Amino acid sequence: MSLAYDKTYVGFTNNLERRLSEHNSGKTIYTSKYKPWKIIYKEEAVDRTNAREREKYYKSAAGRRKLKSILNNLSPRSSAG
Repeated sequence: MSLAYDKTYVGFTNNLERRLSEHNSGKTIYTSKYKPWKIIYKEEAVDRTNAREREKYYKSAAGRRKLKSILNNLSPRSSAG
């Protein structure tokens, strides 16, 4: 989630901390406009294919609704990392 804007980002990686660092350092065009970013939710996948399917789902209309529901139910004190 962008700490400065009302934006969320969905993606997959095999190294979450490295990828977050890349987003916050401006290496990605889209995310550089909305930095800084914070991880608020993560899932682990069994393999790359499953991870890509989950990413595609969360970028769909149904997936965005589901993700919004998940994020709304997170406790303000909870940490996703």
